[in-house]
Order: sequence, then structure tokens, then C-alpha cells
Amino acid sequence: MKKKIQVCILSLIMICSFHFLNAQSDNPPDPPGGHGTENNNPPGGGAPVGSGLLLLLGMASGYGLKKLYVNSKNKE
Repeated sequence: MKKKIQVCILSLIMICSFHFLNAQSDNPPDPPGGHGTENNNPPGGGAPVGSGLLLLLGMASGYGLKKLYVNSKNKE
């Protein structure tokens, strides 16, 4: 019973804190100068995503290979 009360109190605190943090958010910034015209510049200035995506995939595959290596070592 004590565990259920602790879980309920913790859940209530988390829900209330998320509600109050969300209530204090600011308005989004204005779009860039050329947005909505004929050339319609994208928000973010057209920053490249490709190199970041390759870095993310490379690091994720390295992490996965490390986990496989460690798990195969522990099974022996």
C-alpha cells in the first residue's frame, strides 16, 4: 500500500511539473525574411542535414557493434 501511495504522489508531482513548465513557454520566433514569397526560403536557412545524419548513423552502428562484441564476450 505504501508503494502505491509513493507511485501516486510521484506521478502527481511529475504531471503537475510538466503542466507548469509547458505553461511558461514562449511564442515561436518569426519566420525568416524570404518566407512566404516567391522564392519561399525554408525555416532554418536551408541548413544541410546529410552530414549530421551520416554521423548519427555511424555512431549508432558503432554503439551497436560494441554491444554485440561485449555480449558475445560475456556468453563465452
